[in-house]
Amino acid sequence: MTKLTKNRSKKAGLPPGTLVHIGDKKREEVKITLMIYSETHFEEKEIKNIEECLSYKNKSSVTWINIDGLHQAEILIKFGEVYNIHALILEDILNTDQRPKIEDFGDYLYIVLKMLYINGKNNDIISEQVSLILGPDFVLSFQEGLEGDVFNPVRERIRSGKSRTGKMGADYLAYSLIDSIVDSYFHILESLGEKIESFEEKLVTDPSADLLHSVHALKKEMIFLRKSVWPLRDVISFMERAESALIRKSTMIYLRDIYDHTIQIIDTIETFRDIVSGMLDIYLSSVSYRMNAVMKVLTIIATIFMPLTFLAGLYGMNFRYMPELEWKIGYPLVLAVMLFTSIMMLIFFRKKKWL
Repeated sequence: MTKLTKNRSKKAGLPPGTLVHIGDKKREEVKITLMIYSETHFEEKEIKNIEECLSYKNKSSVTWINIDGLHQAEILIKFGEVYNIHALILEDILNTDQRPKIEDFGDYLYIVLKMLYINGKNNDIISEQVSLILGPDFVLSFQEGLEGDVFNPVRERIRSGKSRTGKMGADYLAYSLIDSIVDSYFHILESLGEKIESFEEKLVTDPSADLLHSVHALKKEMIFLRKSVWPLRDVISFMERAESALIRKSTMIYLRDIYDHTIQIIDTIETFRDIVSGMLDIYLSSVSYRMNAVMKVLTIIATIFMPLTFLAGLYGMNFRYMPELEWKIGYPLVLAVMLFTSIMMLIFFRKKKWL
């Protein structure tokens, strides 16, 4: 599972705005893709020279530039120069341990989100930070560069030229990207729900130490998921209430829809957290019940053998004058008494519902 916090010690003592990448290097080369579209025009290409972006500024079309890979600070410096992005924003983009947030700088909005995936190998949750910069006619998206990308459906809708995205502005594009990230959370919750149901059945039927470790790991995943999603509610709420010229009124209704989805996701996460917390109690109860069942059987066996041990010990004494020693039926009689005693005790335990 992704670590809850990342090492920031290498930034200690540096002045504000110093660009230092915090996080793992998740791809070898930085990939920059450019999409320009309007109702009548569409263009897509991969660019190598950031200065190419200057020729696409201040046009009637919408420009979407996606950057995969954040380990080369010099590329972000050039983007900051081209689009007049504040140094503190560039610093936050490189710091991949940010919580979801939104900041309004007048000419653009800076949005931080967490893109989550299910690892196909061990079904763990992995996280990637996504930073969005929304301008009047452009959107810049900065990703760490993992293999998965929930933005592909948005790209396909733009390429088709038949969706609403191609007819709307940059604010609707930003909404579409946020909506793709939020929708991916539902897939995470479905996977976690199946895992929780499986664990609940095993906890009742076969609690084990390995299962306890799995439940503990699941609890950590829920904490991580809550940390990644909970602040998103404030981000969407700010976009709804912000009196920014960058967000049109026609986009507000779509933002309210995302807000409803976010609340639903948060409620589900809180429910799952309560269930997982209760799983630990179920585990302890199951282990205690199994232990009590074992102790009950052992206690019944020991109780049954107590009078039998007494009889065997009594007639095992080496006194010379014991009248029963001369009886021909002494041995079978004692065995019969032992058998009768055991049967009567079992009947008594059954009547008391101890068995």
